[in-house]
Amino acid sequence: MTDSEYLDRAEAALAAIESGCDRINEETEADIDNQRTGGMITISFQNGSQLIVNLQKPLQEIWLAAQSGGYHYRHDGTAWRDTKTGDELFAVLAREASRQSGMPLAFAPEAASS
Repeated sequence: MTDSEYLDRAEAALAAIESGCDRINEETEADIDNQRTGGMITISFQNGSQLIVNLQKPLQEIWLAAQSGGYHYRHDGTAWRDTKTGDELFAVLAREASRQSGMPLAFAPEAASS
């Protein structure tokens, strides 16, 4: 994948995460806060825990830091997959956000259209 393709796919993933946070706040009582700084999104929960998603441009990866550990994702042509387990980014993000918020939360790879 070229650097340009990586950036397009990675930016689309970050936009989908931001959109997912907005939707969660509209549709649930989770009350999560998300802040984006460049290629990094910090998602903060009411209990003070955080999830951090950031781009690793030189490696063409997206990294996720959660209470359960760190995850590295590469795009396989279809989805962002964990380099160790093959798990999909948005499935793991939903699992970890649900754990840290104490309620079921969902994320999807496509940003909602406005």
